Amino acid sequence: FIKTNYAAILNIKPDHLERHGNLKNYLKAKIKISENQTKNDFLFIEADNKLIKKELKMNRPKSNIIYVNKILANQKLRIKNKYFLTEGNLQNLSFILNISKKLRLKKKIIYQSINNFKSLKFRQEEIYKSKNLTIINDSKATSFSSSENVLKSLKNVYWILGGIPKKGDKFEMTKNDCKSFRAYIFGKHQYFFKKKLKGKLKYKTFKNLNVTIKKVYSDIIQNNEINNSKVILFSPAGASFDSFKNFEERGIIFNRLIKKLLIGKL
Repeated sequence: FIKTNYAAILNIKPDHLERHGNLKNYLKAKIKISENQTKNDFLFIEADNKLIKKELKMNRPKSNIIYVNKILANQKLRIKNKYFLTEGNLQNLSFILNISKKLRLKKKIIYQSINNFKSLKFRQEEIYKSKNLTIINDSKATSFSSSENVLKSLKNVYWILGGIPKKGDKFEMTKNDCKSFRAYIFGKHQYFFKKKLKGKLKYKTFKNLNVTIKKVYSDIIQNNEINNSKVILFSPAGASFDSFKNFEERGIIFNRLIKKLLIGKL
């Protein structure tokens, strides 16, 4: 029995279907967070999420529904911590700011906490930064939606991905969104990723992560991009268990390979 006074439902995407079986069951599982709420409680949902709105019409909770819009421009200006400037984290912040307002927390303290926050390892973690190159370790990304949250804020990206794909997972970015991306797919499930990316961006496939990183370096040199701003993004969009114990081990090995194969050359 769970009784929440403040509940939030975010990120309804078809990337947890192994656990729930289908999208309908997934939605019902999400809605359960509000089933014991009363008229004095609050449920926060995305204002533009049609799936959750439809479900709430059929199973409307007793609580007050608060529709959360995207973060406002004047709010974004107060965010100095670049970790929060990706689309996914901005969405999370929009919920935080709405809930904080209901709790009557001081804005100054909220923004101070946001700007002092240090990101967790392997979650959009910037492991290398120079004038012309940024390397991001986002090993925690185990679905397309997680990777998209980072990709949407970047340009000129060498995107490394691979692993065990999520059932029903979809890559929702368009060809136009991806015009400055190159994808490097590694591992045993290449066919799935190739099928999802086909027609949207150029991709190459490799047996393992080691070979993939070497090819990324080779392509950067061949494309004469040493002096241009670029990003190497390790955001696998798949689970790690085909080749690693977990996403932490995958992240550690990526860092080791980057240090061994690239740092000092670029």
